[in-house]
Amino acid sequence: MSARRVAALLLAALAVISVAIWLSSRRHLERDMAVGELVLPGLQQSVNAVTTVTLRKGDDTRTTLKKEAADWSVGERGWPADVSKVRKLLLDLGALNIVEEKTRLASNYPALGVEDVSSPKATGILVDVAAPARSWALIIGKSSSAKAAFVRVAGAPQSLLAAPLLSVDADPKGWLDRTLVDIPLERVREVAEKPAQGPAYVASREKKEQSNFTIGPLPKGRALTGPGAAEPLAASLASLTLDDVRKVTGASDAALAHAVFSTFDGLQLELSGRKDGTHELVLISARSSAKESATEADKLNARLNGWEFEIPDYKYSAIFTPLEELLQKPPEPAKKRGAAAKKTATAHSAAASPPTSR
Repeated sequence: MSARRVAALLLAALAVISVAIWLSSRRHLERDMAVGELVLPGLQQSVNAVTTVTLRKGDDTRTTLKKEAADWSVGERGWPADVSKVRKLLLDLGALNIVEEKTRLASNYPALGVEDVSSPKATGILVDVAAPARSWALIIGKSSSAKAAFVRVAGAPQSLLAAPLLSVDADPKGWLDRTLVDIPLERVREVAEKPAQGPAYVASREKKEQSNFTIGPLPKGRALTGPGAAEPLAASLASLTLDDVRKVTGASDAALAHAVFSTFDGLQLELSGRKDGTHELVLISARSSAKESATEADKLNARLNGWEFEIPDYKYSAIFTPLEELLQKPPEPAKKRGAAAKKTATAHSAAASPPTSR
């Protein structure tokens, strides 16, 4: 056998071996992507080791969740994250399994929302999860049902339908720990109000058993809408939550409303409020005049001082309730009532008079 023929046979053998290796790798890939398999292998066992989670959209909206010594924080705000929400995301990502393989064609990715988020028009969210030993990256696209959504491992051509359905948001506001303060109605002894506009007033009661608050001073000739008029005001700090948060950067020129809530156990919360366009913002500080509430005041100040909080509109309106909203409408002036009565009588007389014949 000639040397040329031997060389040709060797080349053919190498080609066959190469094809066999390629086919073997393809079969291995197909097994890795089989229905029921995990989309992000290894994450489920590494959930507690994760230190950073980044969520990003094509318009560059992003959230960076960082694991601190004990809890998580939202990097873009510097405020604590909702730990239960972060943990649920990690557990769901770790348990994410393949329901069905979908397209491998990049031109079809937009229909599923799994195109690369480098495009401003991309609709999906890229989730990067990092632990000391390794990392995972997944593009989460459109939902297919209430239980599954389209996803694609970043950098991989294969898109997938996977479950469970992942609830993700790249807006930092969506990951904040929303808890502010919780002062239930039964603790409140007094609320001293100084609205941005209108007269100052005080709503108070002597004992917890007293269901209604006394309000004063009242304008001459005016009366409250009812004995429980101040109850919504006194209960406005119960389960108070934030919508967003920002660092205090300096004094504002906006007119401020003020309210001081005092409890029966000596805690005082002072709130200053202002409106910035459609946003209702408050500063909160605490102090104590009794030993039993001193620790609570210190903890509140440690958490709240130096921050300005955006709160729901209905809560802002309740905390800084103008006195006028607690009062019955004033009676009409006698002169105006007389003119209205005369006009009504004239109308009735005209309607009752028979037509004149000619």
